Amino acid sequence: MERVILHSDLNNFYASVKCLYHPSLARKPVAVAGDPEARHGIVLAKNYAARACGVATGDPLWMARQKCPDILFVPPHYELYMKYSQIAREIYSEYTDQAEPYGLDECWLDVTGSTHLFGDGKTIADKLRKRIKAELGVTVSVGVSYNKIFAKLGSDMKKPDATTVITKEDFREIVWPLPVGDLLFAGPATEKKLQKYDIRTIGDLARADRDFLHSILGQNGVMLWISANGLDTSPVSDIAAKPLIKSIGNSTTAPRDLITDEDIRITFMVLCESVSARMREHDFVCSTVQIGVRDNELCSYERQGRLAFPNRTAKSLFQKSFELYKHSHISGKPVRSLSVRACNLSRKENEQLSLLPEPAAIQKQETLEHTIDAIRNRFGYFSVQKGLLLSDRQLSSLNPKEDHIIHPGSFCRN
Repeated sequence: MERVILHSDLNNFYASVKCLYHPSLARKPVAVAGDPEARHGIVLAKNYAARACGVATGDPLWMARQKCPDILFVPPHYELYMKYSQIAREIYSEYTDQAEPYGLDECWLDVTGSTHLFGDGKTIADKLRKRIKAELGVTVSVGVSYNKIFAKLGSDMKKPDATTVITKEDFREIVWPLPVGDLLFAGPATEKKLQKYDIRTIGDLARADRDFLHSILGQNGVMLWISANGLDTSPVSDIAAKPLIKSIGNSTTAPRDLITDEDIRITFMVLCESVSARMREHDFVCSTVQIGVRDNELCSYERQGRLAFPNRTAKSLFQKSFELYKHSHISGKPVRSLSVRACNLSRKENEQLSLLPEPAAIQKQETLEHTIDAIRNRFGYFSVQKGLLLSDRQLSSLNPKEDHIIHPGSFCRN
């Protein structure tokens, strides 16, 4: 039996929720963003009026202002986004138990086993659009296809409030003329590389030699070839399955460009303390640290390295993060934003005790940081700070553990 896959995309979700509570903003160009004065730093979401001016998710605020002088920046309200996202998922669960969230605003649904109850894929998609509009007050675009890749492509094709169906019979006419960058996982860097070989559309990609794509893009090239030819068979996960935490991280856009090593050290320390505290909350240790760096020309890269011993101390995370930065940031350009992520997680309870000097020192540091957590929980985050952080109040004023930015899925994937 051919699968029936839906991809639901809540249109301009962050901005749409904001406009629900402030209807006067609906016809004005609006972007959900951080504090423009502190330059916490990018457009998280925008409404259609801002989009018409060329404003894009991920734009720095100064760039958005250049494109649209009348734009209004409003702060994010994550508790509302979580609430509305959860309501949407509860609606999805009435039609299938196979639903795979993709960020707060997107979700794949496998309704193959539900068509005898609710109708074909398009009928179910239209029902979802009608219910979400009535019960949440926001619109949704839904793609319907026989695989996840084309279902997502369909939800992107018509916005807002639309259903797009892509079948095995017509995908070549609908999908192949589209730019190759429209395909899921074909990011800007991949698109640019493919264009060097005159591969500009999804059809060009589908007709390209599979081995050649592997030679220039590795396994990702093969995956994209499979997707372009409509051969994706990846399953939609069960909504009841509890997702495993694979990494814990945090990021920030600095209130000013980071120029000196001291600037970098302060910002890394703030981030590492937040990641460390969150690992303790979830009872994890990590074996690998990953950093992300974006310079003031918006060029970015990631680097990762293994710790000598699995642990979760801010001190170890900080030392490895700064070491990775010093080995990698050879351009010398000022830094706009930094991220730190703890990867290869394992449970603290599974960690073996050791009498070796280094693990003993780590255990001592762990006890100290646990005590600091307790003080901060009682008296506030800024009640205890390292001396390093006191040298620059502007950079150290962030409390990323509580105030961290949750980016829309679309920004994280670009």
